[in-house]
Amino acid sequence: MSNTIKGPFIVTGASGQLGSQVIENLLAQGAAPLVAITRKPEKLDALRARGVDVRAGDFNDPSTLGAAFAGGGRLLIISTDDLEPGKRLAAHRNAISVAKEAGVSHIVYTSLTNPDENNPISFAADHRETEALIKQTGIPHTILRNCLYTDLFLMSAPQAIGAGALYAAAGDGKAGYVTRADCARAAAAALLTETGSTLRDITGPEAVSHAEIAAILSEVAGKEIPYVPITRDALVEAMKENGLPEFMADVFSSFDVAIAEGYLDVTTGDVEDLTGQKAQSVRDFLLANKPGLTGQE
Repeated sequence: MSNTIKGPFIVTGASGQLGSQVIENLLAQGAAPLVAITRKPEKLDALRARGVDVRAGDFNDPSTLGAAFAGGGRLLIISTDDLEPGKRLAAHRNAISVAKEAGVSHIVYTSLTNPDENNPISFAADHRETEALIKQTGIPHTILRNCLYTDLFLMSAPQAIGAGALYAAAGDGKAGYVTRADCARAAAAALLTETGSTLRDITGPEAVSHAEIAAILSEVAGKEIPYVPITRDALVEAMKENGLPEFMADVFSSFDVAIAEGYLDVTTGDVEDLTGQKAQSVRDFLLANKPGLTGQE
């Protein structure tokens, strides 16, 4: 590890998909001491065996966070995924408050691209207000505004290939999709190297439209997969017919509206600046996952 910044390096949500990848990146770079926070520490016995300090902590129960953040250090707050109105922000408020009490020296937070008051993504306000709470602490911080995960296509692309068309309510808009793996690399790098207070847009190397994604899926599938623009209401109904609860259909369809309105048409070199490695493109990601997308695993 080339930097001189000292830990502990604390990762919340450590048993989740993003948190677990951040932990692996930190271990690979020799970060120590390394603290993993999770609601279910028994899930991380293997990490404990590798020298990671595994601690119990639940953002929804602030009484658990004092011990979790004890000793201070550099803290990664991975946004919770609770979609119940108000619950995510309340959880983040708990974590930020206890982090300040514990003497945390730097906060890294995984936010959202352009979380301003007009962004139609249903939980944009949670991120906007969490960013404000972090700034109010006076603690040096790094805000990582992650764009939509390219990994979301692991769910939707097989459906599009099976249906013979990519249906979306994104119009002609574009998004700077970024892989979860690149977000994890960026978060680990921010924990290890960032000083002062910075805001970074974590994106892929280029913004792509659904028409461009459909062209990539056509290449993956070996057959024509056209993009068919539809209304948000039609998209919600289709999601519900496929078994998605209405509130989740509303959330996922809000991504498309945000794309159509240009809120996610952002690309930067921040992943490369932080990690020294370029972010993976949507095309390379989808081609790398071709067996799973086409049912040929």
